[in-house]
Amino acid sequence: MLYLDLIVDNNTDRTDSFYTYGCAFEGVTVGARVFAPFAVSNRERAAFVAAVKREPGDGVKGLKYVTRVDDEIALDAHAMDICLWMRKRYYCRHIEAVRCFLPAGSVSKRGKRRTPAIEEPAEDRRVSLTEEQSAALARIRPWMDEGRHRIFLIHGVTGSGKTEIYLRATERALEKGRSAIVLVPEISLTPQTIGRFVARFGAENVAALHSKLSAGERYDEWMRIKRGDARIVIGARSAVFAPAGDIGLIVVDEEHEATYKSDMAPKYDTIEVAIKRARQTGAVVLLGSATPSIVSNYRVEKRLYEKLTLRERYNGTPLPRVSVVDMRDELKNGNKTIFSLELYRSMNETLTAGKQVILFLNRRGYSTFVSCRSCGYVMRCEDCDIAMTYHKAEDEAQCHICGARLVPPPVCPECGSKYLRFFGAGTEKVEETAIELFPSARVERLDLDTAKRKGSAAALLARFRRGKTQILVGTQLVAKGLDFGNVGLVGIVSADVSLNIPDFRSAERSFQLITQAAGRAGRGVETGRVIIQSYKPDHYAILAAAENDYAGFYGTELLLRKAMDYPPFGDLVQIAVSSRDEALAAAAAEELAGALRARADASSRNRVLGPARARVYKSGDLFRLLIHAKVPPRGREAFELFVSERKRALAMSKSSGKYGISVDVNPYSHM
Repeated sequence: MLYLDLIVDNNTDRTDSFYTYGCAFEGVTVGARVFAPFAVSNRERAAFVAAVKREPGDGVKGLKYVTRVDDEIALDAHAMDICLWMRKRYYCRHIEAVRCFLPAGSVSKRGKRRTPAIEEPAEDRRVSLTEEQSAALARIRPWMDEGRHRIFLIHGVTGSGKTEIYLRATERALEKGRSAIVLVPEISLTPQTIGRFVARFGAENVAALHSKLSAGERYDEWMRIKRGDARIVIGARSAVFAPAGDIGLIVVDEEHEATYKSDMAPKYDTIEVAIKRARQTGAVVLLGSATPSIVSNYRVEKRLYEKLTLRERYNGTPLPRVSVVDMRDELKNGNKTIFSLELYRSMNETLTAGKQVILFLNRRGYSTFVSCRSCGYVMRCEDCDIAMTYHKAEDEAQCHICGARLVPPPVCPECGSKYLRFFGAGTEKVEETAIELFPSARVERLDLDTAKRKGSAAALLARFRRGKTQILVGTQLVAKGLDFGNVGLVGIVSADVSLNIPDFRSAERSFQLITQAAGRAGRGVETGRVIIQSYKPDHYAILAAAENDYAGFYGTELLLRKAMDYPPFGDLVQIAVSSRDEALAAAAAEELAGALRARADASSRNRVLGPARARVYKSGDLFRLLIHAKVPPRGREAFELFVSERKRALAMSKSSGKYGISVDVNPYSHM
């Protein structure tokens, strides 16, 4: 007889613990999926084995027994170890972590394999390595050959050939009989990456995992990976949980991107999970970026990572020429449009020369808000209490938080004035302006609004790659990893959008977005051009981006982070307290913040900030307040224990259900 500690698939705080069951089935191992009666009703529930014992342990009463074992779906011991670590690190429930490793969908009833389409298979552009690429691979290969864990940060300018290093490292992993996971920051980039790997290794060796696949496709790909039929996994952040066996390599391309941080439970950091998995199997981790995160570069200084630098583009083309336009001067000179005179002239010259243009603005919609010029009324979401964005194509004001939609009224609902106006600009307005100014050019837009349907983003990018589209307007989707040889000009319409976000990473985010967007220009044989429009042209992030001065930006930013105790000098933990009762939410948040301060020593009390209303104070029927705690490395364990105990106590108290606590470690959103 075996005795199993089970994680029952019942997603509540009250049941977030281990339950001991008897098991008459021999050979059951950690990670196995079993079924057993649960709770008073004894309804059969799925559960996962966290531990296998020969004795039941002390205090076990009313022992129940496992009824059956799933022979198909299971985690391995490594995956279960990650789940237990995630529960502690990210304050999630056990079952939330377990579900990350499970496949979506189910087996096909028709018995047919559901295969994701490869929209546009790429040619295998196997090129001779540059000296820098060869030197980088010479550092990576010994660790892979010896099966030893190592983390490399590949800091390469845009177009320096980081992808070829990923391909060669993957090739070495396969030669050693091991598997590889390749992560990209956006689903829209997945087809491009899959195409390159399929061209090199064949479709039978490559599997895709991302949320744009149907549930059936994801299930079949998951099973291919688990069986070992496909030893290369490519996908967005969730692919880090792929059931690949004997992992020898994990690649995280564009490692600085915020999309690698989950904003839904469990709120995990993909890079942290990737490193944890790589340590288990003695795998190499490659983190690639032209603009490494402050945290990653700091870890290089602390010798936790090894940096490999690529300073030159693989084709020898110089980096693009960059100009910064002061939009305040444009206003003084009477130009009230969203295009500066320099940007307009450069677009005209570029199109005339047969080159393509990318226009980048990290804000979708037509206008950022609708307001009355008479009384100051702003059209706001009734549930989220934030300004709604006007989308001209649908003639709707939309909430970008909850998705609510309203038709703008003909007159102001507060004062009856007819002077309702649309303020600010988004990608939809940039697209309209470009069409008006350049009617003979084909203009297309890539943002979340145009990329909703499956395959739409890939089809749009394919048209641009083939030269059918001359001007591509987009949000950050066009700034990440796209490689088009005919782009002569990149226009950054407003470099200030990210600077105005209330987040300690706003300068870093702005530097990265500008540098990455600029890197889409001049990737062919001719030098490209970049024009940055800004109302704050003297900001250190914009100046550093214009000069491609990563070292200068990093030095300035690190000093500011250290002075404020922000990452990488510790964790910033965000605790959200929410309730349908506004007064209860406020009281609970005040009590929790007070308790956090009381447990801290005198030097640490100022590291607990708040509570303060969330930017989205009312979400649906919940009122939300935020507490932020700056937790130094030496205080992490005690902080984790305190917060976990508070969450557990709340789950078992009379207040359970009246208010809730959620925790986010180093969040990228403070909404």
